[in-house]
Amino acid sequence: MNANHSLQLPAQMSNSGGRWHLYIPLMNTPGLWPEHDWHRSAPTPTLAEREQALNALGYETVPGAEWTWVEDSDVPDEPTSSVWLIATVMIRTTVVDGAA
Repeated sequence: MNANHSLQLPAQMSNSGGRWHLYIPLMNTPGLWPEHDWHRSAPTPTLAEREQALNALGYETVPGAEWTWVEDSDVPDEPTSSVWLIATVMIRTTVVDGAA
């Protein structure tokens, strides 16, 4: 199989205490963003699970890219506010044999 790769862009994964949600923010596009949900709050999806989800959406992690993590909250500077965990990694689309 011959794989051609296109533009690199970020994928994000978040959890606000309910479920893990993976999405690819495609800015300036009219359609829905590609996404995948794990219907669980724990454990955190493994690297293999994340790669499988990306592959199902037609993407793969850029070789050498690592997931980075940040915290955000519903109400900034409020210590009792719910916390969001947000992870980001660089990905690329995968085209196999000329088809997406």
